[in-house]
Amino acid sequence: MPPFDAIGRAVAAQRGHLLCWAPVFLGLGIGLYFALPAEPGPWGWAALAAGFVLALAAVFGPRCWRLGENWRPLAGALALVALGFLLAGARAQMVAAPVLGFRYYGPLEGRIVAVDRSGSDAVRLTLDRVVIARMAPARTPARVRVSLHGPQGFVRIRPGLRVMMTANLSPPAGPVEPGGFDFRRKAWFDRLGAVGYTRTPVLAAAAEDGGGGAGLALYRARLAIAQWVRARMPGDAGAFAAAVMTGDRSAMGRDVVEDLRASNLSHLLAISGLHMGLVTGFIFAALRLGLALVPGLALRWPVKKIAAVAALLAGAFYLALSGGNVATQRAFVMVAVMFVAVIFERRAVTLRAVAVAALIVLALRPEALTGPGFQMSFAATVALVAVFGWLRGWPGRRLPGWARAVLAVVISSAVAGAATAPIAAAFFNRFANYGLLANLLAVPLMGLVVMPGAVLSAMLWPLGLGWVALAVMRPAIDWILGVAHWVAGLEGALTHVPVPPWGVLPLMALGGLWIVLWQGRRAARLAGLAPVAAALAIWLAADRPAVLISDSGRLVGVLTEAGRVLNKPRGDAFAARIWLENDGDGASQAEAFARSAPARLALGGGPGGVNGLARGKGRFELRLGRARIVQLSGRGAAARLPEACAMGAALVVISMVAPAPEGCDVYDPSRLARTGALALDRGPDGGVRVVAAQAVAGDRPWTGGRGGR
Repeated sequence: MPPFDAIGRAVAAQRGHLLCWAPVFLGLGIGLYFALPAEPGPWGWAALAAGFVLALAAVFGPRCWRLGENWRPLAGALALVALGFLLAGARAQMVAAPVLGFRYYGPLEGRIVAVDRSGSDAVRLTLDRVVIARMAPARTPARVRVSLHGPQGFVRIRPGLRVMMTANLSPPAGPVEPGGFDFRRKAWFDRLGAVGYTRTPVLAAAAEDGGGGAGLALYRARLAIAQWVRARMPGDAGAFAAAVMTGDRSAMGRDVVEDLRASNLSHLLAISGLHMGLVTGFIFAALRLGLALVPGLALRWPVKKIAAVAALLAGAFYLALSGGNVATQRAFVMVAVMFVAVIFERRAVTLRAVAVAALIVLALRPEALTGPGFQMSFAATVALVAVFGWLRGWPGRRLPGWARAVLAVVISSAVAGAATAPIAAAFFNRFANYGLLANLLAVPLMGLVVMPGAVLSAMLWPLGLGWVALAVMRPAIDWILGVAHWVAGLEGALTHVPVPPWGVLPLMALGGLWIVLWQGRRAARLAGLAPVAAALAIWLAADRPAVLISDSGRLVGVLTEAGRVLNKPRGDAFAARIWLENDGDGASQAEAFARSAPARLALGGGPGGVNGLARGKGRFELRLGRARIVQLSGRGAAARLPEACAMGAALVVISMVAPAPEGCDVYDPSRLARTGALALDRGPDGGVRVVAAQAVAGDRPWTGGRGGR
């Protein structure tokens, strides 16, 4: 059978490189779990576990069970897919915690375990050991997150302090449109059972809890160091320094963060491979040089290995201090593998090291696969390792040292930017057009001044001289922030990009990984370009919903030739912002509302089949094909409902609970609470096709399905 022989030979050619494929198949299993519309039942889990055991036996079992030499890798791949699925399912059950099932207003008490800032720049507290009035402990969320509004400052916010307040709480919100980002899933894995805000002062309920384990102790140390840095380096520069040294971004202003994002420099805030590599590399080089300068030590001791051990310990401390997000975990595993290779005199930076890091992160936190942090971090790392591996024998290595350094920065920025650009565009709906320029101007100072200065500051701190290193860091940080502000202000700095269909990024990732990992003829490797091209074609051809309706029933967005028109200039601001971003539209909510001015109501046929709009007080009406859709709001909405139904509306959305007239399709808040946000398009028969967010999200633990709340 020639086809099967060809497959066997192709698999045999991958020997010696199979470890690099292991995280790909493990991730495939994890991705399949999260893509399911419903949680498997007991028999499904049992069948999956049996399949994993059988596939494992085909690889490692007795000789009578084992497959042939060329087919064993395929069985191993199936085992990894099954293992990834099982790991994700087990993790989803392990983190299960109660989720608030209703809106709550009243007293709230808990212990502060995290402090950060919300999207509106408000200080935000995460509480554990939560107490909610008249709620049994078994039904009380394990963690609650509260944004602080109104007059505050009555207590000094610090980890371990037990506080009380009067809070408005609600369950974590679902997607603002069908198929959109589901915050409930992220909250589920963070064990976050309620979110909300308070407009009353936060008060201390008890003295600071000195317990909480090593995690809370490290968090206290982290905030204390951040406060020390900001006290000696006031302003935005101090907030930036605290963020890169400890991971605490709570003092970063919203405008500064936006400038960093618009210039593609926001990665400098995330403690990732750049920071971990610079810190550990500086310690390794400095200690090795210092020991080498002492002849007695250099001749008798393995100074290179001693420096590697010291750098590894420093990296572990940096990981613990920074809070250990996915990018930092990946970075630490990478440097750990690198320094262990140095200790055992092996080649340090390889794709195998990246594969080991990915396997560890996915095994510990399978849910990280779906987030931008994991995807961008590993995309950049894989691309950089692969490209510099291909360039290992390039004649340019004989260039002068300064030229090699400049060329390395250019290549690194270009490769990392190209690898992460599709992911950033998919998650954040924008592309920084001058990101390469900004990185070329900022990254060298980050490596030569800022991170070495951070290490020196830590070393001089016991002597009371840490401020000296901070003073050296400040001009470099001011330069980086100045570059970010300048680049963000350039005309055409950002290109807004519509959100891709769900399968685009996985298809791109598989194509890119095939190009990097496949061993054999170049033509076979370049076959990976086909799925990448297909993904881009799907992305470019994707259509956005003609009409979007929020789960509150108060916001409606209609796609027109001028862009999406919104029915009100404020309110439901989060949903409005996400809708416009997903359209690839840079307009504000007020600007999108202004598009429905009377002079522009006659559309003559819109891109989604919308052929008319009308707006009045408490009423927003449109025609989608032959169907008439009406949205009613305000105090008199219930009284106007019978009239809207009598005039032949195919669908009526109303912002208050009201009885629906016979034969009228009405979505009121109680029905929308079950369906979630809606997307409407013209059906094949000229009617309206309705897609509900809850139906797309499926029956999963985080949506309140089997195994959930």
